[in-house]
Amino acid sequence: MFLLYIMPILNIFKGKGNVLYYPGCLTKHMLSAELENYKKILNRLKIDFIMLPQEMCCGSPARNAGYETDARKLARKNLELFKQHSVSRIITNCPACFKVFSQDYKEMLPDWGIKAEHIVFTILNALEKGQKAIVKKSSEKATYHDPCHLGRHCGIYEEPRLILELLGYEIVEMKNNKENAFCCGGGAGLKANNPELAAKVAKRIIKQAKDAGVSKIITTCPLCFAHLTENSDIGIEITEFSYAVADALGLKAERVVIGAER
Repeated sequence: MFLLYIMPILNIFKGKGNVLYYPGCLTKHMLSAELENYKKILNRLKIDFIMLPQEMCCGSPARNAGYETDARKLARKNLELFKQHSVSRIITNCPACFKVFSQDYKEMLPDWGIKAEHIVFTILNALEKGQKAIVKKSSEKATYHDPCHLGRHCGIYEEPRLILELLGYEIVEMKNNKENAFCCGGGAGLKANNPELAAKVAKRIIKQAKDAGVSKIITTCPLCFAHLTENSDIGIEITEFSYAVADALGLKAERVVIGAER
């Protein structure tokens, strides 16, 4: 705990800021296994990072629901908190948080100057800089589900696939992929307001995976992972990205039973 507060001061004297790992609300509060996986991955890849125990929501749900004033207040509070801890770069595994930090905050906060990076770039850069030697390659076939925020909102399609290929996976595409990928059905308030329709959307993706001849769907979004898992069929395994990476790095990947932490 002492280091948590002294490191920002030390880094100021070094002339650099801290790298913050920001897991996002869903990962932090409901998917503790994924949180631990990503922390282990960052440590194995020798990425120095801090975490903030008083972390607040990025404001994405508020803004998407039309509460613009509340979203802007959260953005300002986050910026003040990040400045207190000399944060110069944010790494997040949540596509929605990444979209907010890399795009929305630039619009909402004229003094926003913190670089945001989705963790797929962190992992890919580390693997390409010589960390590939520690990878235990898989020989599985899998399909990759493109999350809306990471794909259509941020244009990130190739990097997750490239990482999985470096880990030894053979990627088989579903009929609808990349720009034309289906939403998982769990976001934008659909699950809360029309759970039956949300479930049907998820099952449509699972059927496409079966039609592609694979038994594993890998996704980089915690919400997609949770929603697809809740609607998965026998013979289809839903894998959150951290599981695949942690296993390949020889780490003991934590696994969560969806619903057990609710």
